[in-house]
Amino acid sequence: MPNLRLAPLTAEIEANVRRALLEDVGSGDITAQLIPAERLAKATIITRDAAVISGTAWVDTVFRQLDPRVAVHWQVADGERVKPNQPLFHLEGPARSLLTGERSALNFLQMLSGVATRAQYYADKVANTHVKILDTRKTLPGLRLAQKYAVTCGGCHNHRIGLFDAFLIKENHIAACGGIAQAIATARKIAPGKPVEIEVESLDELNQALLAGADIIMLDELSLDDMREAVRITAGRAKLEASGGINDTTLVPIAETGVDYISIGALTKDIKAVDLSMRLSL
Repeated sequence: MPNLRLAPLTAEIEANVRRALLEDVGSGDITAQLIPAERLAKATIITRDAAVISGTAWVDTVFRQLDPRVAVHWQVADGERVKPNQPLFHLEGPARSLLTGERSALNFLQMLSGVATRAQYYADKVANTHVKILDTRKTLPGLRLAQKYAVTCGGCHNHRIGLFDAFLIKENHIAACGGIAQAIATARKIAPGKPVEIEVESLDELNQALLAGADIIMLDELSLDDMREAVRITAGRAKLEASGGINDTTLVPIAETGVDYISIGALTKDIKAVDLSMRLSL
């Protein structure tokens, strides 16, 4: 599946930001009204953590929707690695607007940069192998495309976007369809052009999936020996994806078995936000 790019996400970003501002600002920022309306200010946003940046377009959109008079001056770009205490961007404009938009802007940036930073960590660990690390559908509701974009900023890759763009036939689907071969054959009839991936839990099921013509076969918690054997048996007839039981200890050994992909739900599910700080000056 192709990775997301920023350009097609414009409408999604606009919608993300509208929802965030409605949630946070609501009928108006009553605390900001303490400040004279004509007062101008500047602000610098720094990171307290080493990180990989993602989310600059969301920050830009927050301030553009809130108050077009606010100027945003970036010192970094999406995908860039930054050091603790490094300035990320500067703001200039009405003090009220800078403070009203602060939380929404930083929420997007800290979360998406957290995803990108985790992705970079995993990508670096397998850099000496040919494997690609994939994300999953274990995303924050309403922010899937944003998180999947952040994954690519960190050097990992996108799995399917949703239930509509590829088949992923899992254990319960197989049981309900009547077997591996039947499930794959039916998928080909429903949507001939869509990729068909199927989950297997044994080498016997792998052979069934290969005979049925699966495009991608997900190896669900197979042992390292069985993964290596799966690579030998498959011999390039399908792509192989390892899933389940992935952690810091197992990641590299799994990558070294020769599988094509490793999917990791923690990329978008277990988020450690980057610590950001805004300093205001008049």
